[in-house]
Amino acid sequence: MKLIRFGEPGKEKPGALLPDGSRIDASAFASDYDEAFFGDGGLARLGSWLEKHASSAPRVAQSVRLGSPICRPSKIVCIGLNYRDHAAETKAEPPKEPVLFFKATTSLVGPNDALVRPRNATKVDWEVELAVVIGRKAQYVSPQDALQHVAGYALHNDYSERHFQLERGGQWVKGKSADTFAPLGPFLATPDEIPNAGLLRMWLKVNGEVRQNSSTSNMIFDVSTLVSYVSQFMTLLPGDMISTGTPAGVGLGMNPQVFLRAGDVVELGIEGLGESRQEVTDYK
Repeated sequence: MKLIRFGEPGKEKPGALLPDGSRIDASAFASDYDEAFFGDGGLARLGSWLEKHASSAPRVAQSVRLGSPICRPSKIVCIGLNYRDHAAETKAEPPKEPVLFFKATTSLVGPNDALVRPRNATKVDWEVELAVVIGRKAQYVSPQDALQHVAGYALHNDYSERHFQLERGGQWVKGKSADTFAPLGPFLATPDEIPNAGLLRMWLKVNGEVRQNSSTSNMIFDVSTLVSYVSQFMTLLPGDMISTGTPAGVGLGMNPQVFLRAGDVVELGIEGLGESRQEVTDYK
């Protein structure tokens, strides 16, 4: 299945993307794709509902805005320096254990919403990433059992303000958490749609120029390892999100460095998970 949420910001309704590309309204079945939905077997029940009602459910026009495919989760956990080439371009040693940091859940927006550069921003950067959404409560999970706790996968752009992140002291979260810094989607794909999350082509363009062109096969720590590892330090709740890191090609790693300005257009995609587009604007 491919789950979508659609409508105006803050008023999104749950839906589904059908194999023929049409969108349907699933609000007659579920109120939202949130912790209660995922934690109470919502995916399996939604599958049964779609078998019976997909043909008769109301259609959603392609012109209707898509929101994040999940409701605001309890937490967004991010993994730093998880691609060998990205660690090299930032002149960092590949980590011996996953590097964890958080992104404020208020940064979550729709896949094609505008990116708003925050007040006093000078170094806004892009990062195409594979996001993993948790489907079952995970605590002290083994790598062998980790994928049983995954509800699905989505395309994520882990935007960063590098000045806030690296030059203002403290933890990375300051440079990761501005509003609009986590466009997610266009949809959440269940695991049966993505048989091998460790072998997906991923790419990102800025103003039509390819900046990132890689594959999830270049991850240092795979999805199973990451879900298991994070669960050793915190309880992952249904609907929580793990963003698994970015490959080489970020603005920070270029010589000279390049960062986003108002009017720039960022386009990105991951094989099997669709594409998204963000136009850069300034905070007003």
